Amino acid sequence: MTTVQVNLLYTLVVALVVFFAGQQLVRRVPVLQRFSLPPPVVGGCLIAVILAMADGFANTRVSFDMSLKDSLLIAFFTTVGLAADARMLVKGGSKLAIFLLVCTVFIVVQNAVGLTAAWAMDMHPAFGLFGGSVTLTGGHGTGAAYAARLGETMNLHSAMELTMAFATAGLVVGALMGGPLGVYLIQRHKLSGPVQAKAGKAKAGKAKATSQAGQEQTVTAQSFLGALFLVLVCLAGGRLLANWMEGGGLILPDFLFALLLGVLIRNVASFTGLFRIDDRSIELIGGVSLSLFLVMALMAMKLLDLVSMAGPLLLILVLQAVTMAFYAVFVTFRVMGKNYDAAIMAAGHVGFAMSSTAAALAIMKAVTERTGLSPLAFLIVPMVGAFFIDIMNALIIQGFLALPAFGF
Repeated sequence: MTTVQVNLLYTLVVALVVFFAGQQLVRRVPVLQRFSLPPPVVGGCLIAVILAMADGFANTRVSFDMSLKDSLLIAFFTTVGLAADARMLVKGGSKLAIFLLVCTVFIVVQNAVGLTAAWAMDMHPAFGLFGGSVTLTGGHGTGAAYAARLGETMNLHSAMELTMAFATAGLVVGALMGGPLGVYLIQRHKLSGPVQAKAGKAKAGKAKATSQAGQEQTVTAQSFLGALFLVLVCLAGGRLLANWMEGGGLILPDFLFALLLGVLIRNVASFTGLFRIDDRSIELIGGVSLSLFLVMALMAMKLLDLVSMAGPLLLILVLQAVTMAFYAVFVTFRVMGKNYDAAIMAAGHVGFAMSSTAAALAIMKAVTERTGLSPLAFLIVPMVGAFFIDIMNALIIQGFLALPAFGF
């Protein structure tokens, strides 16, 4: 086996090439454009296939420097916080609670499907949880934590490899199915976002609006550096708070503290007027961070590891994907109001329930770029997917582990 080490500079160069390749594919392949597949996911899947072929046929494995990957994810969540005006949160307060309830119920459904499938195939029940919310809602981090714990306690062989394979497969499946599902709901129910609904009015004053927007929305070096400073302050402050909390015995992810600091700074600025936060610069930083994170996450994916998950374990993943699609269409969309915002939230739910909150935001961004903005969805989905759902997931997993089948 030959291993090629790629340093950080060349890793970033490759990541950008992969992103641009995905962007061109989405533009030139009608089916990709029609289903609003995110360019970072398309490009990332392409490079993952190429690297898998190099590994399988040329016995060559490429190892990229992924030291920036986690910081990019935290930076993205920070920009979500810096864009979260409390007045919008109050406006969507009841919707936030309802969406959290809908997503919490699905965690129970997700684990029930995994356990039922594991029981039907005469597998250890832990494999059902690994193929449930431990890896799909929880992601790689939660999967690794429970794999280490249950693998040692229950003497499960290859538990870590299994959970990583499930989490990686979920990342791909969730990212690929969220966009098409959102587009289906919008077209099936003839919904329209602000772009279509206001097209007639916008046309009348197009020249004037374009001129004003150009003056108000231009990102300058000064505005960008000001926004970057705030993001870095939140990153540094979030890391300090996470370390302090960990010293006190409370372990929470770094991005949570960075996101909350972003919310605090945003609302201090909004209510006091002491300083101004440039929303366009924040959006730019968030978009760049999200795109690079997704590309790098998929570049690091080992597709050959998923081949070993064939058979019964792959069947669990297929069952979960089908269950997720039906739940998003018949529960999430309907409960959230059967309107345009509900369709975008249903697509986002697919993203973080099968993949990650970052993928959910990429899916929503890809859909809304074509059909119109949904500020309510972009507020509610990150708050639930990046914070509340992890707490509920941990509680529900502990509840399932208390079942007699696990022997605790």
